[in-house]
Amino acid sequence: MVTIKSGKTYIKILYWGMYASGKTTILDTLYTLTKKNGKYITPVGEITKIERASGSTLYFDRGLFQSTSSREIFYMTYTVSGQRSFSALRKKVFEGSDGIIFVVDSQSHLLDENIEFLKELKSLSKNKLIHEIPLIIMLNKQDLENTIKTADFINILKQEKLWIGSEDDPYVLNPKIYETCALINKEKNIYQSFYECAKRTLSYKIRKENKFLDKNLEFDIKLDKLL
Repeated sequence: MVTIKSGKTYIKILYWGMYASGKTTILDTLYTLTKKNGKYITPVGEITKIERASGSTLYFDRGLFQSTSSREIFYMTYTVSGQRSFSALRKKVFEGSDGIIFVVDSQSHLLDENIEFLKELKSLSKNKLIHEIPLIIMLNKQDLENTIKTADFINILKQEKLWIGSEDDPYVLNPKIYETCALINKEKNIYQSFYECAKRTLSYKIRKENKFLDKNLEFDIKLDKLL
């Protein structure tokens, strides 16, 4: 949950997905982009990585980012290990998350494994995804051939009851889907997907505090000054 301490607001954003989907590379690229290009957030310190000798994530990666326009807002950003045997560790890292970015390995032959990790996430959230915890989807590795596309994944979200209405429905609780590439030299939608998740965590917080429960209420408010 959003934490306020000594006048500072800390928001936890979690990258979730199967092994080798690109979560660590995404965090590295986000760090590089925000450090060099003067975005709305800037990294604080270095990324912490707890990894195996092979380079795969053992427990989690962690980065801290600060809003450049509202210096009291910080984003604690984590990735989870995608190895099947680390489900208990993923559960621990998931605790207290304010926003989730689900990273899909978009290679078509891995669709079933991606769905498996989506189901695990849905179960852990106790059906709070999209209703109380914003969900952003990254269809990563779009530089490869034979990849899952946005329309394909909307069908998956509908099957998992994580999509309200039709694919043309602008209802703001529906996950926003980005087709991405995490490689810095081919980077696509890495910052944009994080920005959207950060914006939605603040929107959800305001919505909850004001008890805006009407489905038709537009609460995609302008938060640029906070971000």
